[in-house]
Amino acid sequence: MDTPRHPDSGGLGPADIEARSFAIIESEVPEPRPFAGAQWSVVRRLIHTSADFEMLSLARFSPDAVEAGVEALSRCAAIVTDTEMCRSGITSRRLLPLGASAQCFMGHPKVAEAAKAAGVTRARMAVDLAAELFPPGREPGPILVVGNAPTALLRILELFHEGRLAPSLVIGMPVGFVNAAESKDMLLAEKGLASIVIAGRKGGSALAAATVNALAELALAGRPPLADGKAQA
Repeated sequence: MDTPRHPDSGGLGPADIEARSFAIIESEVPEPRPFAGAQWSVVRRLIHTSADFEMLSLARFSPDAVEAGVEALSRCAAIVTDTEMCRSGITSRRLLPLGASAQCFMGHPKVAEAAKAAGVTRARMAVDLAAELFPPGREPGPILVVGNAPTALLRILELFHEGRLAPSLVIGMPVGFVNAAESKDMLLAEKGLASIVIAGRKGGSALAAATVNALAELALAGRPPLADGKAQA
């Protein structure tokens, strides 16, 4: 019996492996593709993160959503995630040259106390704190990233309708069976919000973080970093 051979990395570094992965993805999704340009850059990274080509049929973009996200990042918009896993997946090497940072309020004492008192999820109350810290009129509006909690996405929509929250972009990718698909359908139907969505039950923190990383790369392409780590204005 032949002994299975381990694949040889050939001394490839992380950047080389990523480039080879992208080349494989592009070879398996030949042109004409369902997405082009900046949207393809985002969807390609979603496929790279998940090894799931179903992203081609599940990814949804509101008009000018990618442009809204890139512009917001170029203006140092706050990024607020619904989980620490998502926050940690957004790489600092992409954000620091833009002067941006990602935050998660799930562990904030104020959020835990308010959620317990109201009998609701911390994810929902974390959105309330984000609305308090980044009120409408503060420009640019925050980029809100939901990869896990449908209750967070539903609360974003509620506060938007109440005029208490005005995000630059909502990345809506909660995963699961209870209200995940439904909350994303509601976001897609909201014409007043720029959004990037994975429709249906699939999603997750890794994919939500990958979307921010793809947008940050696009922003960096337009604002080359300087030697001091800051980006050109």
